[in-house]
Amino acid sequence: MPSHFADEPAHVTQLRETMRRFVAEEMPPEKRQRWDREHRFPRELFTKLASLGVCGLTIAEEYGGAGEDLVAAVAVIEELCRGGGFAAGPFIHCAFYGGMNVSENGSEAQKRALLPRLARGELLFAYGLSEPDVGGDLASVRTTARLSADGRTLILNGAKRWCTGAEFADYVYCLVRTGPEEDRYRNLSFVLVDPKGPGITISPIEHANLRYTLSSDVVFDDAPVPVENVVGGPDAIGRGWKMLVGRALDVEKLEITAVTFGLAQAAVEEAWTYAQQRVQFGKPIAAHQAVKHELVEARTRLEACRHMLYHAAWLAAQGRPCGVETSMAKLFVADTGVQIMGAYGLAEGHDMERTVRDLLGMPIVGGSSHMQKNNLARRWGLPD
Repeated sequence: MPSHFADEPAHVTQLRETMRRFVAEEMPPEKRQRWDREHRFPRELFTKLASLGVCGLTIAEEYGGAGEDLVAAVAVIEELCRGGGFAAGPFIHCAFYGGMNVSENGSEAQKRALLPRLARGELLFAYGLSEPDVGGDLASVRTTARLSADGRTLILNGAKRWCTGAEFADYVYCLVRTGPEEDRYRNLSFVLVDPKGPGITISPIEHANLRYTLSSDVVFDDAPVPVENVVGGPDAIGRGWKMLVGRALDVEKLEITAVTFGLAQAAVEEAWTYAQQRVQFGKPIAAHQAVKHELVEARTRLEACRHMLYHAAWLAAQGRPCGVETSMAKLFVADTGVQIMGAYGLAEGHDMERTVRDLLGMPIVGGSSHMQKNNLARRWGLPD
């Protein structure tokens, strides 16, 4: 395990400064408050973000991207989350759900058709993984895709739950069962589904956190999808499990961890400022020992989170094994983000209330803390 430390690359530092200006200029508190009430992000906000070229950070230059730079992409998420999920969310739907998965698993034809558009921010993806009766055990998905008699179409039946962004997505990156139920792990495929297609019904689900968009149930009733939309091409039918647990899974844990870290960082910074402005008993509340200790502990935990996140991101960027490190980062940062709310409770105002809601859900999103503990126990050789 590498143990040395290095300065952040200059281009990443410059990118951070650009993102901070973007948040300050394009996402002031009064706009964030309105977007949160309306449960949406403005598409023009994402268009401005995409014009900065950041959507290409997960895409190779030969496909119109900036060249894969996971550390820089994680830094973009962190900085955007200082303003909540309203720009970070669609960035993830484009650069990670779309760019990363197509780059890792798409056929050459899919890469050439989709990656240049993703790099320009012209396409957004949603995930179709969980189902009403299937959460963490994705090998048990019940949504089926059977091949038509002429072999040109897949017919989908079933339902997906917590399909965040289905109402605006151009494609749902959908996990389906394409073989006999007993062929566990060998009967799964990923399919790119146009959520506006025939036989598809989208029903929104109300939720309290990350309100840049709705989450939805997506129901398939004999929904036809061209066989060319199988991720990796028609020859990749049955290879979905390998795609699911491959490198993209580690990157998925990284982007969720970066969201949590960015939110927690915003929480601590606002609490830090507020505690020095609010006066009680003749002095700022930050001068009272109990408050002072709470703030110092929060900032210390936050710095530990930073090291875990960027160590895992560096390993992923180097193409090195990082399943343990990404699980540790996801577990530690998500749980720490909830703990940090103790310090954030010192502040008042809408940003605090929204960030508390956002942080509460992070130990569940993208693989729960219990799932990460099970993953780590298995990787470290503890018995089942």
